[in-house]
Amino acid sequence: MTAHVAEVSACSVGACSFNHDGCTAYAITVSGSPEHASCATFIDTSSLGGLPKVLAHVGACQRAECKFNDHLMCDAHDVKIGPGAEQADCLTYQPTAV
Repeated sequence: MTAHVAEVSACSVGACSFNHDGCTAYAITVSGSPEHASCATFIDTSSLGGLPKVLAHVGACQRAECKFNDHLMCDAHDVKIGPGAEQADCLTYQPTAV
């Protein structure tokens, strides 16, 4: 089991209320469908959310088929969030080889 907590090193989703020159959520959840992994913490409102500084990490990963998923925790060094199949996807997601 991993003892590492992956940080959100970059977010290029301009419409997210937690993105203020970086992710200001305390932690994000990665979810989505088998074809891609999305940031379930994404909120598109006019309100600013989050903490006063950037320090987000991946709190949980629901993508069991991702090669970085270790007991629902992200074992990647860091993750990047940005546009993909949806507006806010985990761009670090990699499905395990079948």
